[in-house]
Amino acid sequence: MSDAVRSWMEKYTAAWTTNEPDDIRALFTEEAVYATRPHDQDPWRGREQIVDRWLVERDEPDEWTFDWTLLGNDGGLAFVQGFTHYLGDRPSYDNLWVIRLEPDGRASEFTE
Repeated sequence: MSDAVRSWMEKYTAAWTTNEPDDIRALFTEEAVYATRPHDQDPWRGREQIVDRWLVERDEPDEWTFDWTLLGNDGGLAFVQGFTHYLGDRPSYDNLWVIRLEPDGRASEFTE
């Protein structure tokens, strides 16, 4: 498994747990694009908008569990299968994430 992808996923999960703006901000480049679905017509653009919209859509840490598997990576492009189980009556999700990592370890593109 790519150490860079593992490190980024660990930081992503930590940010998802804390919902701290600096933890979220540290994941993405200044001009990053975060798409909440493929072909997203309104992706989150730029690190500050990503932080703002993440916090609006935030999940609380006691509302979910998450497991992931690296399916592959090619240079800076990683493919991750993630499974999010939401507690209570919320649906669970089996996702394919596409993450473009830059040499500094931050994502410039992320698609759920």
